[in-house]
Amino acid sequence: MDKTGQKNWKRMAFKGGKVWVKLDGKGRPVEKSGKFSIKYKLEQDIEYFAGKKEVMELVDGDVPASSKPAPKKAPAKKIKAAPLPENLQNSIVIYTDGACSGNPGPAGIGVVLKYKENEKRISSYIGEGTNNIAELTAILEGLASVKNRSLPVRLFTDSSYSVGLLVNNWKAKKNVELVAKIKNLMTKFKDLKICKVKGHADDPLNNLADQLAVEAIQGREA
Repeated sequence: MDKTGQKNWKRMAFKGGKVWVKLDGKGRPVEKSGKFSIKYKLEQDIEYFAGKKEVMELVDGDVPASSKPAPKKAPAKKIKAAPLPENLQNSIVIYTDGACSGNPGPAGIGVVLKYKENEKRISSYIGEGTNNIAELTAILEGLASVKNRSLPVRLFTDSSYSVGLLVNNWKAKKNVELVAKIKNLMTKFKDLKICKVKGHADDPLNNLADQLAVEAIQGREA
């Protein structure tokens, strides 16, 4: 994002965190149906809408005390991920999941990446959205986190919606730009397969991705 683009956005506070609020030509927040258009990161393509009464000015660059979250509860016990099956030892394995408190509502994503003995976990709050947006965003984040795209990559999701759009060539009626961005990123991989797994079953990595997505929401709502 260059400086010109950044001028169209203003740093403000929302639900105990900092967000970017879109401005009109006169430097005022863009309002639609009583809500402001916001982003959590300038470089992200997706915009969300937040109630204008919940968006506040920053005080000396910090979040106003009245909007700061209460102290967080002790985190839930982490699920220990199982070792990868033998046939996946030479592949980058990605498990993704999205969670939503209400639909739409506060949404989070969970991603687990494993390659041999290395493991990376991502738990990120993405703002207000639908469950489908959360599932797709988790897949996008998982694929974007892979540095060596010449290696075999196997991505597992329990979202039938996502598999239908990305593997079975369903036509997207909603989330068109997000789906297009994922499909474009998929072309950058030499050997990529997206696989459907059963949710809330006995797959430790899928359960871990789900936990990370839920914790992302709980961390924002605490």
